[in-house]
Amino acid sequence: MMEAVKQLEIIKRGASEIIVEEELLKKLERGVPLRVKAGFDPTAPDIHLGHTVLMEKMRQFQDLGHEIIFLIGDFTGLIGDPTGKSETRKPLTSEDVARNALTYKEQIFKILDPEKTRVEFNSRWMGILKPEEFIKLTSQYTVARILEREDFKQRFQNQSPIGIHEFLYPLIQGYDSVHLKADIELGGTDQKFNLIVGRELQKAYGQAPQSIVLMPLLEGLDGVKKMSKSLNNYIGISEPPQQMFGKIMSITDELMLRYYELLSHISNEKLEQLKEDIKSGSVHPMMAKESLAMEITERYHGKEGALKGKEEFDLVFRKKEAPDEVPVFKMVWDEEHIWLPRILKLSGLAQSFSEAQRLIKQGGIKIDGQKFTDPEAKLPKGPYLLMAGKRRFVKIEPLN
Repeated sequence: MMEAVKQLEIIKRGASEIIVEEELLKKLERGVPLRVKAGFDPTAPDIHLGHTVLMEKMRQFQDLGHEIIFLIGDFTGLIGDPTGKSETRKPLTSEDVARNALTYKEQIFKILDPEKTRVEFNSRWMGILKPEEFIKLTSQYTVARILEREDFKQRFQNQSPIGIHEFLYPLIQGYDSVHLKADIELGGTDQKFNLIVGRELQKAYGQAPQSIVLMPLLEGLDGVKKMSKSLNNYIGISEPPQQMFGKIMSITDELMLRYYELLSHISNEKLEQLKEDIKSGSVHPMMAKESLAMEITERYHGKEGALKGKEEFDLVFRKKEAPDEVPVFKMVWDEEHIWLPRILKLSGLAQSFSEAQRLIKQGGIKIDGQKFTDPEAKLPKGPYLLMAGKRRFVKIEPLN
């Protein structure tokens, strides 16, 4: 297996917190596959990119050679996770849970390797737990400790009803870790309390406590609030490729890097290089955003779907200013990235490098509808629609 320190570097990418990092490093130093658990309550049939942040972290662990346990909380789903709720959550029916669980099973293998993923349902052990075993479980945690949890504390102070069954949720989630003998559990930052309960229960049952990797809640298209269907700021993974591609292209440059960190499969080294290239101006953010949109759309819709999404985006958003007939310049791409002024001069949109640089600085150059103002920008190989001023267009097509 990969060196433990290098593994930890990959695991820490995008993570908000690791409990406890030193413990995790010692586990990795064993050099054997660790049991990595992440639980998902099947409370909604529509999965969006925010749900996939944990799955992507699971994929990283899987690529490092660890055992992945994708836990569908069909039993806990009947209770309803009280996390962040100001009132008792309406429990799902068993039919709701079964239908929603099927959606998860259909989608997770677009990210995870099905042959290396262990899918579990916690009803398998909770459904047969003996009464005396259940009583033992409930005796491991006090009401006072449960009420330390912020959402319960506020509801108690506001004299809002709290169902006894809601107290059971973190205990059952924690018991899942006991039953599965988890070495590591992944979860969102909002799940910190529940995951720590798992550590405490493992100690009570004579097991080594699991390490915890907390992942941030992915911001939605607005770049502020977490991605949510109810807020209509989400990108659904089953959306048509044209819609998915277009939504990703609509995010801010800052949010784009956030999505790269949490959702892209590029290496840490390439990610850091991309950040440097964007900062230096050698890669335009729009080009980086397009690469991200292609990667994510291809993951869920294949290469053909991604190309279709790009084509639709180009047609609707980028080329609406262009005339029906545009001259074509076929260009040999003799470098990985070519200086933009050189492209402008070769294509005839500028008579010299200095004129090209002046046009760029003045905001007179658009590439695929996006204004470029950095005279040192370089473009990777690809077809482009260049616009100089308001009337001059050239379509660049690579020869090689």
